[in-house]
Amino acid sequence: MHSTTTASRECALARPVEAKRQEDTIDTYVWTDEYDFLRSLYDSADNTSPKFRFPDLISACVALVFRDDNAAELIFDYLRSELVLRNPDTTRRREAMWKAQYNLLLGLQRSRANQHPYPHFQLDQFTTACVALVRFASDAQRRIFDQARKNTAERAGRKESMRAAG
Repeated sequence: MHSTTTASRECALARPVEAKRQEDTIDTYVWTDEYDFLRSLYDSADNTSPKFRFPDLISACVALVFRDDNAAELIFDYLRSELVLRNPDTTRRREAMWKAQYNLLLGLQRSRANQHPYPHFQLDQFTTACVALVRFASDAQRRIFDQARKNTAERAGRKESMRAAG
């Protein structure tokens, strides 16, 4: 028989785990067209074992773009020539990405290329640009799922090395 004290203690122990999971991801927004593309990947019959969720798919797109030595140039070129022409009131969907890929975008957001006299772009625009740049590749779905697997393995490796060091 469990008392209310035991139940409360069990809930208290569960909360830090949930809080830790939330610290691993960062909220972002994705513009509608790119969200629809991500939704099609999520719903794809090929998205199995494991089934990747939106943080995995978004982070895979960011990682794929950053594999290019000219990632910053590619992203800013897209933002300044394509995304800037879209309706700024376009609907955005709230999603999340893994912290490692967020840090890559944060570096761009803080870069000289995003300061005066250049237009200032926000996280949702950087995120959307990465998804857009990857989505038009002929083998985008395979590349994104492959990169999501690599990202997952890298995160597991980082956590293991942190446990060993701690």
